Amino acid sequence: MTEDGRERRDDRDPARPGRGRAEALFDPISLTRIVLRPVANPLGLGFFGLAAATLALAGQEIGWIPADESVDVAVVILASAPLLQLIACLVGFLTRDAVAATGMGLLSATWLIVGIVHLRAHPEGASRALGTFLVLAGVALLLSAVTAAGTSPVPAAVMTTAGVRFLLTAAAELSGSSALRTAAGAVGCLLAGLALYAVAAIELEARPHPSPPMLRPRPGVRPAPSGDLAGQIGTVEAEPGVRSHL
Repeated sequence: MTEDGRERRDDRDPARPGRGRAEALFDPISLTRIVLRPVANPLGLGFFGLAAATLALAGQEIGWIPADESVDVAVVILASAPLLQLIACLVGFLTRDAVAATGMGLLSATWLIVGIVHLRAHPEGASRALGTFLVLAGVALLLSAVTAAGTSPVPAAVMTTAGVRFLLTAAAELSGSSALRTAAGAVGCLLAGLALYAVAAIELEARPHPSPPMLRPRPGVRPAPSGDLAGQIGTVEAEPGVRSHL
């Protein structure tokens, strides 16, 4: 109370509307900012590189590309898939999509190794080192596809086919079987068509009223936020990309 009987307003009390300006400036609630960063889906870029690389390799495996053009096939693989898929991988990590980022990173590294080996090796020869690596790459892609199947059926189908394609190529490299090499080329052609479909589906999905080519499940109804702002943002420091350790 003041000397004239009026009530003194305590600016230090945060529960009162007239709290001090300095205290309000350091209030964590008033300092909270929500920033939206729209980012386009990078998978279309990576799938285009996948289609180009697998079709070039399939042409050599089936036989419609002559064996003396092996260097040209390796150049097509190295110039198309690794760089485009690396870009898609980096954007995937920035958008916190671990499945897309990991899948694109695996594809980028795999096609880089395939291109380098084919650039050095005889086109009709077999590489046990490449076959061993492709077994690991194929299994890793199948695991990523299983993880993505529930939310992204089309990308999961592409990664599944790519995994099967790499496993068949691995079997051909390890055994030297021409029949397995032809089978790998046939699956490679199927993979190229599926990857191109995924590219078109991703572009159509960006429209205001898209058709359902991506076959994604409809999202369920999410509950509206409740409580005060402090309760809604209380766990934000534990979110991926925010906490200090992922």
